[in-house]
Amino acid sequence: MRLGLATPVVIQIPGAASGWEAEGGVDDLGQIAAAADELGFDYLTCSEHVAVPIDAAATRGATYWDPLATLAFLAARTSRIRLVTSVLVLGYHHPLEIAKRYGTLDRLSGGRLTLGVGVGSLREEFDLLGCEWDDRGARADDAMRALRASLSNTRPAYHGPFYRFDSMVVEPCAVQQRVPIWVGGRTRRSLRRAVELGDGWTPFGLTRADLSEFLGSVDLPDGFTVVLSSPPLDPIGAPQQTLDRIGGLADLGATDVSCAISAQSSAHFRDQLAALAELANLPRREQP
Repeated sequence: MRLGLATPVVIQIPGAASGWEAEGGVDDLGQIAAAADELGFDYLTCSEHVAVPIDAAATRGATYWDPLATLAFLAARTSRIRLVTSVLVLGYHHPLEIAKRYGTLDRLSGGRLTLGVGVGSLREEFDLLGCEWDDRGARADDAMRALRASLSNTRPAYHGPFYRFDSMVVEPCAVQQRVPIWVGGRTRRSLRRAVELGDGWTPFGLTRADLSEFLGSVDLPDGFTVVLSSPPLDPIGAPQQTLDRIGGLADLGATDVSCAISAQSSAHFRDQLAALAELANLPRREQP
């Protein structure tokens, strides 16, 4: 079981984010990332929204740090932990734009990128950006195929129904021969898209019954990653509950858990991380 971290501060969902995160800054973020890296956590996450309608912000939240800038900063503060977009909205970007920008991040980080992608669910944002909404699923499938052809290739070529390119140079590109692509979503289609075109599935907003039913309905490829999110964990105050919650996600089929952490401050958050790493017997990393 691999444990990743739902990075605090960078996304603040009402009712889920801790109070201190509203005042959390760059120093807090860097210290938490460095601690997670040293303690043996597998990855850090950052999501994407360009602009959230005021009416939607009451439930979705309004704070979304830009994933490329944020993960590049975290790359410089860490040495081994992976960097996950969770998720990048495919319809907002041309595949070669993603290949260049996130391929550069992969190179800067020494091959630590995992590209989490999604179809998108906020129509107002699509309209604002001038992006197509009605056929976003078909476009996302095509974008994923185009990304597979271009992420690790300085001279990519692809011819699909929506994206076509050839005789182009994209330098730098990713240093990983195959950048892992995880698909986010809350539908059967997102799981099928992940199995057919990606390397993992990172669902959200599903009940345990739905997760069990969905995962039981498909044959998962060898090495396929299933990333399930934890409720807020309190490793210091409730260690057994913490282990039970992580174990319950493993029982559902999780290979990875994105851990949310309950904390009253940045320092308390780091203490909670240390306690969780000890509970889970994570392999501590010596910093170079």
